[in-house]
Amino acid sequence: MVLLVLATACKSYQPIQKNSTVVNLPKTFSGSTDTLTIATLPINRFFADKYLITLIDTALKANPDVLMALQKVEINRANLMYSQGKMLPAVSLAANIGVEKYGDYTQNGVGNFDTNLSQNINGNQRIPNPVPNYFVGFQSAWEVDLWHKLSSQKQAAYLRLLAGKSGYRLVTTTLVAQIAILYYNLLAFDNELAVIRKNIDLQEKAVEIVKIQKMGGRATELAVQQFEAQLLRTRALEFTTLQQITETENELQFLTGGYKGKIARDTSLIKNTLPPILEAGVPSQMLLNRPDIQAAELELSAMKADVHAARASFFPSLNLTPYAGLNSFNLGLLVNPSSFTYGLLGGITAPIFNRKGIKAEYAKALAEEKMALYNYQKSIYAGFMEVNNNLSAINNYKQALVFKQEELKSLNYALTIADDLYLVGRASYLEIISAQTNVLDAELQMAALKRDLFISSVNLYKAVGGGWQ
Repeated sequence: MVLLVLATACKSYQPIQKNSTVVNLPKTFSGSTDTLTIATLPINRFFADKYLITLIDTALKANPDVLMALQKVEINRANLMYSQGKMLPAVSLAANIGVEKYGDYTQNGVGNFDTNLSQNINGNQRIPNPVPNYFVGFQSAWEVDLWHKLSSQKQAAYLRLLAGKSGYRLVTTTLVAQIAILYYNLLAFDNELAVIRKNIDLQEKAVEIVKIQKMGGRATELAVQQFEAQLLRTRALEFTTLQQITETENELQFLTGGYKGKIARDTSLIKNTLPPILEAGVPSQMLLNRPDIQAAELELSAMKADVHAARASFFPSLNLTPYAGLNSFNLGLLVNPSSFTYGLLGGITAPIFNRKGIKAEYAKALAEEKMALYNYQKSIYAGFMEVNNNLSAINNYKQALVFKQEELKSLNYALTIADDLYLVGRASYLEIISAQTNVLDAELQMAALKRDLFISSVNLYKAVGGGWQ
């Protein structure tokens, strides 16, 4: 009967067979960037701007998200210590006091009465009624890890500690990229503001000229109003850009643990050097550096260990409860060497009826393992997409910037010609306004393209797992 019960309890629950976790990736990314080399570059080598490096260093020491990520690592470390402790015997120092009154018609009551009448005991051995009970000593409880349930839980905790460290690196990488993007946005806004203010000066001079021409009968009030409207539009752009600068500076202050103030920066965005871009990388190398993929892979391994532990819960468990100490019903005799006692109780327990709770835990572990697998695959797909997109963006923005620079040269030349023709009456004021507007728009677009080129480089750095070394 015992063997039958144990056999029922030990019914094997095999894990579900899953497809391979390997995701078939192309052999190389499109483009010509050595993504692995970029990922291994430290921050002070990837970024050449000393002001940006200072901002990043400040944020890594004071940003709340980074500090919280570190505490999550400590939580995982504590969980590992807890799992390690469960594999060892729990030993506790105990001091117990109790009393019990036995009835006259109970086995203990009759036995104690007969014992007190025996001639073979002395006065110290006579049992009082009620009976006190004093114990001072050590008590222990230990579950023997027969089916590796506890070791699987320990392994899962260790893998989650490693995943937590990868999560910390992910937060760091994200923060570095976020600060760099905001910084380059700020430089772009500074450049836009300089362009806008330069155009305001030019447009103010144009308004003065057309007013003089109106007084001389060479221009109409309509021309004056058109030039003034253009000037007002540009002045409005100045204040919207100032607001964007203020908001970006405040966001950078927030990320670096500050409140308010100017952000020190190099305002010459157009002259800044792009982060280094090297040659030919492959997706398999990318997987070695992306913290989110590392964390997803570790979490998947941890869930496999959880499934093993959940399966082991169906098997019998062996528990040992030894004790040793001093035990007596007479407090005065408790410290007597004859009061020394010890014992060992071992028991095998196996779930037989109402195992729904264990089955539910097992089903939950299987579902969570599947989720971890899908998250791992998703992380790989997302990583490949991000790297590919940013490689393409760098190449396309470089080409667009070349053409935009040529366009700006042509527009500036056209504006010069329009000014000359207007002065001799060969061009209308609308052509002047149109030429000035085109130059302003082209200058703003060129600044935006340069910003997008910098941001794509930063996003590539983040996409391959750089920024935390």
